[in-house]
Amino acid sequence: MSEIHLPDPTSWSGALQVSDLGVIQAQGDEAAAFLHGQLSQDVNSQTATQARLAAYCSVKGRMLGSLLNLRPQPDLLWLLADRDTVPALVKRLSMFVLRAKAKLTDASDSVSVLGVVGVAAGTTLGAALDTAPWSVQPVAGGQLARLPDVLGVPRWLWVGDAAAAQACLAQLPALPAEQWQWLDVMSGIPRVQQATVEQFVPQMINYELIGGVNFQKGCYPGQEVVARSQYRGTTKRRAFIVHADQALTPGQELFSEADPGQPAGVVINAATIPGAAPQGSALVELKLAARGTALRAGSAEGVPVQLGALPYSLPTDDASE
Repeated sequence: MSEIHLPDPTSWSGALQVSDLGVIQAQGDEAAAFLHGQLSQDVNSQTATQARLAAYCSVKGRMLGSLLNLRPQPDLLWLLADRDTVPALVKRLSMFVLRAKAKLTDASDSVSVLGVVGVAAGTTLGAALDTAPWSVQPVAGGQLARLPDVLGVPRWLWVGDAAAAQACLAQLPALPAEQWQWLDVMSGIPRVQQATVEQFVPQMINYELIGGVNFQKGCYPGQEVVARSQYRGTTKRRAFIVHADQALTPGQELFSEADPGQPAGVVINAATIPGAAPQGSALVELKLAARGTALRAGSAEGVPVQLGALPYSLPTDDASE
C-alpha cells in the first residue's frame, strides 16, 4: 500500500449545493409530537436555534435513515437525509401519521441545502463564528446550521428555498464537491445511504456518541433494542475512518486477515482524497476485534485499507475490546 497523503483543508473556502441530501418537510400543529414518537431524538423540546441528529429505526432497532432535524417554526420541521432514502422514509413515516395533525412531504426539489466551508465564506453569509456545533441562526433568507469543525475548518449547512439559495451561492466562491465530500467523511458523522439501510443499530456507527440518540425521551420504534445495546454493553462494532489507495464504495464489505472467511465490516460513506485521487477515505463500520488487524476492502484479497483517526473518542470500554 502506498503512502497516503491527506490534504490540509485550512485554506478551503466556499459553498456548493449538496445534491445528495434531500429534505423531508413535516408541517402541522402536531408534527413535532408525531416525530417525537418516531425518532431517537427529543423533537418536542427542539427550538429554532438548534439542529439535532436523529435516527429512524425499524422495530428491530436497525436504522432506516439518519436525519438532521431543523425546526424553523413551531409547526414546521425540515429533516435532512440522504436523498435516495427520502422517498421511502416519507412513505413509511406517513403510514403512522393516522389522525395526527401533521403532513410529511418530500421537499427535496423546493427546499435547497448548501454546504458552506471556511471562515471567509461563513463571514460573508453573516455566520456567528463563535457558536457551538448544532446551533442554528437565520441568515440570507434561510437557516444556517453550524456543523462540528473538521481538521480546524468550520462548516455549515444552509437550508432554505431555491431562490435564496442561488443568491447565497452568488456571494461565495464555488467549493469543489470532492472537498465537501471528503470533509463530510472525515467528520466521523455517518449518513445512512441506500446501500446500508437497515444494517446498523445506532451504536454500531457511533450515533449515540455524536448526539443522535436521546436516552431520556419516551418510546420510539426500536427503542428497546437501542437501549439494550447501550446499557448491557453489547456493542461489538463501531465506526472508524480508513484510507485506501483507491476510492471505496458505500456498502462495500471489509475483511480482516484474522478471519478472512467472513466480512468484518462495511463502508458507510466514502470520498476520494482531494488532490490525491484515486486514493480515498471512508467511514466504515467495523468489528472492534478486527481493528488491530490487516484489513482489505471488497474481498479477503482486495484493496488494503489503513485505519485513520476519528475526530472524537470512543468509550473506554470499547477501547479495551
